[in-house]
Amino acid sequence: MTREVLLFIGLFSLDSVMGQVSYSIPEEMAKGSAVGNIAHDLGLQPKRLVSGKARIYTRDSDEYVELHRERGVLLVKERIDREALCRQTTPCALHFQIILENPIEFYTVTVQITDVNDNAPTFENGEMKFRISESTAVGAKFVLKGALDLDVGINDLESYELKPTDNFALKLHNKADGNKNVEMVLQKPLDREKQEQISLVLTAVDGGEPQMSGTMLIAITVLDANDNAPVFTQQTYKATVTENSPKGTVVATVTASDADHGINGKITYSITNTLDGVRKIFDVNEENGAVTLKGNIDFEEYRKYTIDLLASDEGGLTDSCKLVVDVQDMNDNRPEIDIMSKSTVISEDAEQNTVVTMINIEDKDSGENGDIKCFISNNIPFSLKASTNNFYSLVTDSELDRERESEYNITVTCSDEGVPSLSSSVTLTLHISDVNDNVPVFEKSSYEAYIVENNTPGLSIFTVKARDADWNQNARVSYMLEDSSVNGVPVSSYVSVSADSGVIHAVRSFDFEQIKDFQFRVKAQDGGSPPLSSNVTVKVLIQDQNDNPPQVLYPVQTGGSVVAEMVPPSADVGYLVTKVVAVDVDSGQNAWLSYKLHKASDRALFKVGLQNGEIRTVRQVSDKDAVKQRLTVIVEDNGQPSRSATVVVNVAVADSFPEVLSGLTDFAQDKEYNDNLTFYLVLALAVVSFLFITCLVVIISVKIYRWRQSRVLYHSNLPVIPYYPPRYSDTLGTGTLPHVYNYEVCRTTDSRKSDCKFGRAASQNVLIMDPSSTGTMQRIQSEKSILDEPDSPIETGFKQILPRHTVISEKGKGRKRCCSWAD
Repeated sequence: MTREVLLFIGLFSLDSVMGQVSYSIPEEMAKGSAVGNIAHDLGLQPKRLVSGKARIYTRDSDEYVELHRERGVLLVKERIDREALCRQTTPCALHFQIILENPIEFYTVTVQITDVNDNAPTFENGEMKFRISESTAVGAKFVLKGALDLDVGINDLESYELKPTDNFALKLHNKADGNKNVEMVLQKPLDREKQEQISLVLTAVDGGEPQMSGTMLIAITVLDANDNAPVFTQQTYKATVTENSPKGTVVATVTASDADHGINGKITYSITNTLDGVRKIFDVNEENGAVTLKGNIDFEEYRKYTIDLLASDEGGLTDSCKLVVDVQDMNDNRPEIDIMSKSTVISEDAEQNTVVTMINIEDKDSGENGDIKCFISNNIPFSLKASTNNFYSLVTDSELDRERESEYNITVTCSDEGVPSLSSSVTLTLHISDVNDNVPVFEKSSYEAYIVENNTPGLSIFTVKARDADWNQNARVSYMLEDSSVNGVPVSSYVSVSADSGVIHAVRSFDFEQIKDFQFRVKAQDGGSPPLSSNVTVKVLIQDQNDNPPQVLYPVQTGGSVVAEMVPPSADVGYLVTKVVAVDVDSGQNAWLSYKLHKASDRALFKVGLQNGEIRTVRQVSDKDAVKQRLTVIVEDNGQPSRSATVVVNVAVADSFPEVLSGLTDFAQDKEYNDNLTFYLVLALAVVSFLFITCLVVIISVKIYRWRQSRVLYHSNLPVIPYYPPRYSDTLGTGTLPHVYNYEVCRTTDSRKSDCKFGRAASQNVLIMDPSSTGTMQRIQSEKSILDEPDSPIETGFKQILPRHTVISEKGKGRKRCCSWAD
């Protein structure tokens, strides 16, 4: 907004003043906008405007400006439209006066309204139509109606523009009144067949800011001439068809036009392909140009088809085009899994990330339908890794253990990204080869085997068994004895073990009486490389067999003397005559001995204790009983079958010693007679049965055998078998011999180790006579001094267990008798 103030002061009278002020504002200012500070511009105080009741005076009925007296400013009262107020007149201004009273003052105010580009150029009609023959010559002119712009100055109409300019150009002529004459000039021949209707747009543009314009449509109809062939709307058509679409599906419709009319404008369509099989798959409608399917279409076989189409009119004129059909893929193919290279066997010690198999995956589909993802089952020590496009490698991702799992069936599944997704799978069988990483393990931590003595050498004792978790050669277990000794002898001389079966055989025959148990170690070794082994302890326990008969220790059976037990005729019932002492080197129940009276001169007189072997009287001994009593006692063990030994006990029933001696002589004679009879019988049998040389060999063999047996017993580690003859006492007090001497005997089967100790007098009597001797027996004089000591430890220990032999003594008559063992 500009302001011009022109002040003219004149004197019409003493109280009148006149001035002039000019303002310039744009149109279309908002209501209440300030025009100017009239008080300031006129040099007045605002209170003067109030006191002078200043007001605006104008002849126009419309007031566009109002006065605000308190502020001393002019304000826009109504919207000012320059075009409605002044039209094309320039400049456009408002004129009014400001009048004040007391004293009267008069001021003229001019407000110039400047133009704003608020109107676009407009045409009287929105469309003009022309009919022009296609034979019209170039340069022909066609007058157009111009546009009108209500704005003035720079905002007024400035130029015209015609589009498109293919056939026509625009030409302007200035008129005398300043307006412009607009003409359309033909600059290119028309062709109805190409363009029967031509639409042009004439645009009028003003020079304002922002620039505004108006348009008019020019419609031109081109009149026809029959001079054209059919023409396709496109030289190349494109269409898309989904594979596996059903027959009859419309692929595309091609359209050709003929600018001619009538029969020359009728068009027929056809396919001209010959060699590529297109005509077997596609067909075209002759009338409307619709191309349809007549065969099966497969994206994987052909992804694109090019169809040559021909349009012919009735006059023989033709046109051709191409229809390019892109086949759209459908997810109709499953991924194909190809095993490129694979290993059916892998070692259990294979390192992590060892490649097992290479796999190639291919899906004939495309896009997402051909995008493949592969995976394998979980909880197996393998993983699937993508190496390059569509190539995968199956690798190990943790340690393998054939003993835990010797074979894996790995299923590889591949799925595409199509909807719905298709998948395929293949199963690979992978065997884990063995590595010798497990030692043989015995079924038990230790073994105990039992064998009965006197076994046959080579007898199978026991079988040890070890298992190896490995396979084949690595699991082939061999057994062997570890080097050791038993009692200083290599264990291999006792037992052997089968390398293949683990059966333990006895190498020798075992004797329980020599060795009761022994142990050794067996090693199990596999066939791996290097081999692994473990060992186990085997303890062999020898079980006793009843192979030894009882051995009678007392009474001693000798060939040169007779031992007799004396029983007084006055002996009462239960009188202890003697005690048969026997031992059995076997053990257990095989060594449990029982005693039985087999023969007796008088069975009603004596009995034998079943368990203790004590011979006692059954009834009262009388004078009528024979002095010579002969008892045969059988000693049996408890084995199965039982074995036994026989002992002969001679008993003399008498009060006086001469009677005893005579009885003993009879015993000796009977024995000598029996011995002679046996000798003659054996001699006769030998003479009749064998030749001299045979007898000699037999005798030598028997001697050698006995010598070897004695040597074996002599060198054995068996303890010395103590022999303790029974300690007898006359419990009934009926004995007639007052004094008895004790002695101790320890014997083994080897007489060189025997021992004899003599003791002091006791209460029992024994009588030993040499059959060839009739003299009085000598008393035993030599007694061990240690046994003479009362309560000696040795005597005290033996008193409980040693049997007692006696020496007969008669002091009352001044004579002494004794008896001793005879050689």
